[in-house]
Amino acid sequence: MPLFNLLGAQERVVRDVSSRLRNKEINRQAALKFGREYFDGSREQGYGGYVYDGRWRPVAARVIDRYGLKSGSRVLDVGCAKGFLMKDLLDALPGLEVWGLDVSDYAIRHAHPDVAHRMLRASCDRLPWHDGAFDAVLAINTIHNLDRAGCMAALREIVRVGRPGRAFVQVDAYRNESERDLFEAWMLTAKTYCRPEEWRALFDETGYDGDYFWTILETDPAWVRT
Repeated sequence: MPLFNLLGAQERVVRDVSSRLRNKEINRQAALKFGREYFDGSREQGYGGYVYDGRWRPVAARVIDRYGLKSGSRVLDVGCAKGFLMKDLLDALPGLEVWGLDVSDYAIRHAHPDVAHRMLRASCDRLPWHDGAFDAVLAINTIHNLDRAGCMAALREIVRVGRPGRAFVQVDAYRNESERDLFEAWMLTAKTYCRPEEWRALFDETGYDGDYFWTILETDPAWVRT
């Protein structure tokens, strides 16, 4: 169960949280609907507009290389949003069988047309596939949107439908109280977030044996008063 940076991004992400501190609870309630506001509304309520731009292409290439995928391999993207990573996986490896799952009806209705027919609306704590159905399972910034019990159920489901050690999970984490305070100021949808060592303990408890990585926020110094 190694730490692996599948996204190729820095572990620590700089954020200006000042805009989200205004009307925070209103923004959070709007984001939790996972509808238009979250995907295509203002940055204070989510992505600030989530459109296909090819940003997932390098990630798709790393997925294929990391898990030794080939034509005919089956991949599941848990929390696939509008299916952009699915689209780039298919483009990178013709013949790949890619499926996606998301709780958002809005995201599925506005999915990339190349993959919309391979997306299901469901929660990640109960995956509608049989044991060992996939050669690789991805859950990028998804499972932490459930409470602890749901998060543990989702990890067990990822293990169940995948092959041993062939999964990737990215979750929100913090290492000290300052980072926790910053995260709580920025986050909109996460319900489970903890220190890296606590995540590792949760992985062990659920039998999760795949790759993992963290998203840890840092303060943008441009908005800090000195």
